[in-house]
Amino acid sequence: MSNDNTIKNLDVLDASSEISPSPSVGSIVEGKVVARDRSSLYIDLGIQGTGIIYGREFYQAKDVIKNLKVGDVVFAKVTELENEDGYRELSLRDATHEINWQKLKEMKDNEELVNVKITGVNKGGLLTNVNGLAAFLPVSQLSPENYPRVEDADKQKILKELQKFVGKTMEVKVLDLLESEGKLILSEKAKTDKALKEILKNYQKGDTIEGKITGIADFGAFIKFPLSEKSKEETSEVEGLIHISELDWQLVQNPAEVVSVGNIVKAKIIDINNNQVFLSLKSLKENPWEEIEKKYKKDDEIEGKVISFSPFGAFIEILPKIRGLCHVSEFSSQKEMENSLKIGENYKFKILSIEPKDYRMSLQLVK
Repeated sequence: MSNDNTIKNLDVLDASSEISPSPSVGSIVEGKVVARDRSSLYIDLGIQGTGIIYGREFYQAKDVIKNLKVGDVVFAKVTELENEDGYRELSLRDATHEINWQKLKEMKDNEELVNVKITGVNKGGLLTNVNGLAAFLPVSQLSPENYPRVEDADKQKILKELQKFVGKTMEVKVLDLLESEGKLILSEKAKTDKALKEILKNYQKGDTIEGKITGIADFGAFIKFPLSEKSKEETSEVEGLIHISELDWQLVQNPAEVVSVGNIVKAKIIDINNNQVFLSLKSLKENPWEEIEKKYKKDDEIEGKVISFSPFGAFIEILPKIRGLCHVSEFSSQKEMENSLKIGENYKFKILSIEPKDYRMSLQLVK
């Protein structure tokens, strides 16, 4: 925050802040600068006496104090009612801090929009400040157009995409704050919440929509709908999420195996919650697990192809869209499992259990 903005914040005190006619330690007082030397600032508090800002408090507020001149009105917090020289000891920094938090609370309550400059990034989102207070804008709170679109959901690539916002100004709302922990969370997408709420009145759970895949993350794919011509305004478009578990009936380890950015697909709305739309591709496909118990039962020996390995076992394709798991515990170690099975090869397995409702089949290699 600039020094000019700091002074402005000191010049305006919200009605909810307390200016006490009989100050006590911790109360906010108003006064005029009457004198300043190299290490002290003197404040005329009227009938409340004279205040002084010196020592550590002077040093911590020096960037503000250097721009003050005699006659300027400031607000400060009382730290000691009367010192040995008869002055009321004050803190400019604490008053600024308290006033700024009060302003943030009002911003949140009034759903005000504020422009912030992005100063840094981490793997979780963007770093900035509001009224001189450190703030965080999570990736999940970015607007759809600014959400990092990374084909393979690589975290380093996402971080690289976020770096592009450093130095740029974004319009956000205060989403959450907790003064005691210095926690200030912002949201960019919240600024469109009211408009989005109106648009979503046109949709309900169970609707089938057609849209375009706009992004892929490790947890699923984003889809924008309805489809619109480029010449038309896109104010009525909505972006929803197809979770990785809703992409297909078979186990999906990477969403890019099923969809690609730019694909036009049909999806079913399975939930609308807090202006978020959740959709499913697999709900529009025939469920291959519905007939599985009629075809197979526990202890049957079947043939399957090894598709892939994971730390907890090998995935085996029994039928198209039907995969079982041969758990690593069936072997003495993961190394033995990978030595015993080769990806792409067929082997005979025994069915240990079938759970169609959970889309699970446990297998054991027949040796």
